[in-house]
Amino acid sequence: MGPERTGSGRRHRGRSRAPRWARVCTMLGALLVLVSGAGLVGFEAVLARYEGAVQEADLFGDEAAGAVPEKKSDIKGPLNVLLVGIDPRTPEWAPLADSIMVLHVNETLDSAYLFSLPRDLLVEIPAFAKADYNGGTEKLNAAMAHGSKVPGGKLPSAAQGFELLSRTVSQVTGIERFDAGAIINFNGFQKIVDAMGGVDMYIDTNVKSEHRQPNGKMRTLKPGGGGYTGPQAQYTKGNAHLSGWQALDYVRQRYGLPNGDYDRQRHQQQFVRAMADQALSKDVVTNPIKLDSVLRAAGESLIFNGRGHDLVDFAFALRGLRSDSIQMIKLPGGGVTQGGDYQGERFQPIADEFFAAIKAGTVDSFVINNPELLNKAK
Repeated sequence: MGPERTGSGRRHRGRSRAPRWARVCTMLGALLVLVSGAGLVGFEAVLARYEGAVQEADLFGDEAAGAVPEKKSDIKGPLNVLLVGIDPRTPEWAPLADSIMVLHVNETLDSAYLFSLPRDLLVEIPAFAKADYNGGTEKLNAAMAHGSKVPGGKLPSAAQGFELLSRTVSQVTGIERFDAGAIINFNGFQKIVDAMGGVDMYIDTNVKSEHRQPNGKMRTLKPGGGGYTGPQAQYTKGNAHLSGWQALDYVRQRYGLPNGDYDRQRHQQQFVRAMADQALSKDVVTNPIKLDSVLRAAGESLIFNGRGHDLVDFAFALRGLRSDSIQMIKLPGGGVTQGGDYQGERFQPIADEFFAAIKAGTVDSFVINNPELLNKAK
């Protein structure tokens, strides 16, 4: 018997008459808007300093295929950007995709939709010769781990793993080609938030930490495994100011939440919005020391590929995008069981309709007609 489903820029060389901050949009955990700015340092100098910190890699296999696109002078919409968060333990650890988001930017490049794919989504992962992987039906987050394996006993390659994950996500969503991609190291999020002096966000449900004590130290593993013991950090519903370790801990939690990983996806999307707002705050943009720390932390946390365009090109192209013009989308799904055992997650049919609307260029009207898909920031 088959599985059953259970409910549930380009460098800007012109000069304005009055000095002003230029907005630098990085593909950070999903989307982190960083600001450089007003009379304290030159735009070119800031971008050069920041761009030099960002790692670039062949995330889509273009170079190996001899298909490196010719660099163009502009970027046109619509755009689809694949954002993947990883939490590497050691260099020998095959990376799992702990957070998988897609940013769909509309044709005008001034509004966007951000949606998540469950890490436990059951998918067909295609064969991948580079990693000697024959393909199979598994959870989505395994695609990156399988693809990262380098024959010959070498260390796993996160960039190579991203390539297989992107192919898998393309099959799920029908998005044939991503215009850019980024790998974000979760530990880097903590450094970015701390560099900003913390982040203000609304906590929409009470959450207890599975991993951390109230003082931020790791909880003690139970003897023999099977979870943790000891006091737990808690996040209470309402407005909160979170330090780096608290923000990272909060967006990792799924156990004990009413909707498990779907609630975690919503919290991660809310966190991305909160980070963008904080980066644009006067507290950051008018403080050159803090700004420099934020830019450096962001660069060290990011591996980027723009398929022929660099991060500066995308920063300039998306200069009109604001955090409040990014709609957060929740795609409903439910658990799949076989013989009473949990196998993973499966989307409800409306998710396929949403993906079809992206392909057809009708996502605006589709969301208007299906407002229940919108995640609220508060």
